[in-house]
Amino acid sequence: MADVTTPEWVKHAVFYQIFPDRFAKSATLTKPHNLEPWDSDPTTYGYKGGDLLGVVEHLDYLQELGVTALYFNPIFQSASNHRYHTHDYLQVDPLLGGNTAFATLLGECKRRNLRIVLDGVFNHASRGFFQFNDILENGAASPWLDWFFFDAHPANAYDHNRPPGYKAWVGLHALPKFNTDNPQVREFLMQVGEHWVRQGIDGWRLDVAEEIITLGFWQEFRQRIKAINPEAYIVAEIWHESQQWLQGDQFDAVMNYPLTEALISFAIGHRLQQEQIGDRGYFPQPGISGSTFADKLDRLLSLYPWPIQLAQLNLLDSHDTARFLTLAGGDLASMELATLLLFTLPGAPSIYYGDEIGLTGGRTDAAARTTFPWEHPERWNQALLAFYKQMIALRQSQSALQTGTYQRVYADDAVYAFARTLGDMTLLIAVNVGDQTHRVQLPLAHLIVEAMLGTLLYGSCEDVVVDGSTLTLTLSARSGVVLGP
Repeated sequence: MADVTTPEWVKHAVFYQIFPDRFAKSATLTKPHNLEPWDSDPTTYGYKGGDLLGVVEHLDYLQELGVTALYFNPIFQSASNHRYHTHDYLQVDPLLGGNTAFATLLGECKRRNLRIVLDGVFNHASRGFFQFNDILENGAASPWLDWFFFDAHPANAYDHNRPPGYKAWVGLHALPKFNTDNPQVREFLMQVGEHWVRQGIDGWRLDVAEEIITLGFWQEFRQRIKAINPEAYIVAEIWHESQQWLQGDQFDAVMNYPLTEALISFAIGHRLQQEQIGDRGYFPQPGISGSTFADKLDRLLSLYPWPIQLAQLNLLDSHDTARFLTLAGGDLASMELATLLLFTLPGAPSIYYGDEIGLTGGRTDAAARTTFPWEHPERWNQALLAFYKQMIALRQSQSALQTGTYQRVYADDAVYAFARTLGDMTLLIAVNVGDQTHRVQLPLAHLIVEAMLGTLLYGSCEDVVVDGSTLTLTLSARSGVVLGP
């Protein structure tokens, strides 16, 4: 535990999550004809035709926004628009432009000092994965039989009214589960991880990582990836508290859904559209107090070593959830309050593509993965976009927000305040999620001295009064402030 290390760059990063089929489409790539219109509602199986050269063409936009790292949902060859059904782990999907387009993207991102994290789906493959397809063709005679878990031959790969006859992720016929206890399977997946790090990616996001329970698998994965690039980021998709995986020997961090849950509950409050939560791995509540929110943070920040806390991937939403603005019933103040907290709390903030312009989408996968309306800037919420740029610039200009310590300062029913301190620099962040103006007295103690309260770095306050060891703030309804030197 004393030797826990996490990538230094992650602590200073602002991530942007891209769902490749829906982000951007380049006219320079030839595509099949049967694509859905870009502006039509997404469907479960249809493709929009987004690609990696489309991302390249919008890197200026991303850098102007201020992001420094891109997390891509799967890009490898697959027969699904989300590409979690991997056919070939060494080939970028031809609809995305193939390996050539990825090399172009990687080179351009290196030139711009933008990091790339790829999605690794190592728990399961697809019906089109060569070794599994061989079993479908040859049954019990296939040499690859023990790469998966079969209990019936011939297997039932397509009739969803009957069991598949093999172990599959959550029983889905399309996702046969790897037998990672097989040394050949284990070595294959390790080499996939190593291959793309050698190509120059900066890390892996590991899909349903807790479902690989083979003893020592993730420890070996970490050792082999870090041997190539000690600063490679290894972040897992685990939706709950993750102590057993975050001891410094497996993952650098997880997607911080417990924080997401708390941010939704606190910032949205009674506005929460509960029906949009759906059957996901988190459980936001329709309104919690500032005290309860602060207690939840105290709990979360006590779970893991501090280098891991600073590398946690913090998010408001993702491809697996309803978008935050939809959960909030369109309430922009809720989104701004939650985003302010996202960018000032410990951990690396991550933006799901389009959140910054006000994209909406409900709890179904298709609705949460709509296309980015590049050709319709009139649909963009320009005020929200400006706000995101302001939050990113604030975080990047204040080192205390990146690696500073955290201390709870105040919490009541509607107000929550905390401090981030690095060296002799202290910032105070306070939010009022209530519908009324609140005047609160914050105990400063040793945290802040009067001389350090000269600048309102964000927001507006009706008054700020320092009297000895007490700071009195008057916070307007549904607002937040950042005070600094």
